Amino acid sequence: MCRAFCLFLILFLLSSCGSIKNLKKESARFQQEFDSTNVRLESEDQLSQSPYGNLQLRLKGNDFELGYKKGLITKPFLQHQEDVFFQKVAEFVPKPRRQRLLMKFLKWYHRDILQDIPLSYRKEIYGLSRHAGNKYDYVGNKYERSLLLHGAHDIGHAMQDLMLVGCSSVALWDSKTQDGKLLIGRNFDFYVNDAFAENKIVEFIAPEEGYKYASVSWPGMIGVVSGMNEKGLTITLNAGKSSIPLRGKTPISIVARDILQHAQNIEEAIQIAKGFEVFISESLLIGSAQDNRAVNIEMSPKRFDVFEVNNDILFCTNHFQSITYTKDKRNKSHISSSHSQYRLDKIKQSFSKEGVYQPEDIAKVLRDETGLNNEDIGYGNEKALNQLLAHHAVIFKPDELLMWVSNNPYQLGTFEAYDLRKVFHNEKPIQVIKELEIPADPFLKTKAFADFQQFRGLLPEIERATKTKQEISDSDLQLLEKSNPNLWLTYKVLGDYHFKHQNWEKASHYYEIALSKEVSSEKAKEQLQKQLLKARKKL
Repeated sequence: MCRAFCLFLILFLLSSCGSIKNLKKESARFQQEFDSTNVRLESEDQLSQSPYGNLQLRLKGNDFELGYKKGLITKPFLQHQEDVFFQKVAEFVPKPRRQRLLMKFLKWYHRDILQDIPLSYRKEIYGLSRHAGNKYDYVGNKYERSLLLHGAHDIGHAMQDLMLVGCSSVALWDSKTQDGKLLIGRNFDFYVNDAFAENKIVEFIAPEEGYKYASVSWPGMIGVVSGMNEKGLTITLNAGKSSIPLRGKTPISIVARDILQHAQNIEEAIQIAKGFEVFISESLLIGSAQDNRAVNIEMSPKRFDVFEVNNDILFCTNHFQSITYTKDKRNKSHISSSHSQYRLDKIKQSFSKEGVYQPEDIAKVLRDETGLNNEDIGYGNEKALNQLLAHHAVIFKPDELLMWVSNNPYQLGTFEAYDLRKVFHNEKPIQVIKELEIPADPFLKTKAFADFQQFRGLLPEIERATKTKQEISDSDLQLLEKSNPNLWLTYKVLGDYHFKHQNWEKASHYYEIALSKEVSSEKAKEQLQKQLLKARKKL
């Protein structure tokens, strides 16, 4: 994060000013054009809570109305989400003056955002922003903040040091499913912190123009990361390896939203995607009831391709698989050095048996926290399909317009089922289909999960103590080790703690153990090896 922020500052200093072109003019025009007193909540506009805790939102209207209604109905959640985001920013950039500087950079970086985001979505974002809080006006006005926060997902991808993403997806059809119809499952592993995922929203949106669609999102978001429309077209996002380009372009969640709202099959989705320029690398897994198959649209700032398979199963993790990217140096490096290829091998192995698969089988794979050959690689390992940090998991059956959405924690809670046909065509409160729900993972009631929760509580405490050179009791250090004994990170953290306290022998011991485990990436392994050499030299 520090390197990325330094790069941000350098770029900002080289720029003439930090501003979004024509933003003031557009804000003034929107203020004159839209009268919020004319917006009325209809019987279809509802916010409720599912039996297991997810928020459920249904809205209809034109561009401004959708945003304004969403902000009005979800206002406390919207403002809480903004708190969560800016509190996270404050962890890295604690001083308000530097936060303002960062916002100035972001405004310069996204200086053409009014060209990059279509007008209809800007109107929606403007309506939504009317309900943002006043607490962060010192870093930018409400409309500015709402626009820029839609690029946060992309910037999180570009800042590779944050390690925010590790998504895994699968699509099956023909001989792989019971009725031959398409099934899709995905884990969305975009992680900010636990608070960010507290209020998941399952949205059912009926826009004035285009197709009705459902998506799984968070407050303050109009883009799409996982969704299905009324034509049975689905989209899920999987981040690729990205550099930090010299300016922002269209946020990938807006590209996904446009596809979901306006495409009914794979060919239409491809044509819409080709019309956008993006500033990160992303795989868009597109499923289609009309085509009864799925493809990966692979987009980056410089290249575009579509990856298709000749059989009846498609996988997607966090690198590109099409011919166009076979010689791409960044993609090749990512395959060899990250955990993406390992997860691709794992998910392929998980669906390698003969026979057909059902939604319950997909949920089981998405929840699998083991490594290849079911090896215990520690809980929370980035090489696992289930890294125990997912914002959500979702399963689609496009032909029947059925969608299963996980509940907290992670993808371990109950998958609740929705029939989009009933939700879209019924003014009554949104109902889940009880008989189709997939029960919560039994893992939640095990000692192993309780230990993992204890591990997650101790980990930041020991990392803070290492940074500030504070003492931690031996009993807490031992407890961390016992709570997650097969994860490499456990021993890396213990090694760092003892290294900071100049206990070179113990530091060497723990680094050696860490290296004997399944380390999640080559970069992490190299860092461990360097620390081990430093500790040994001190002995």
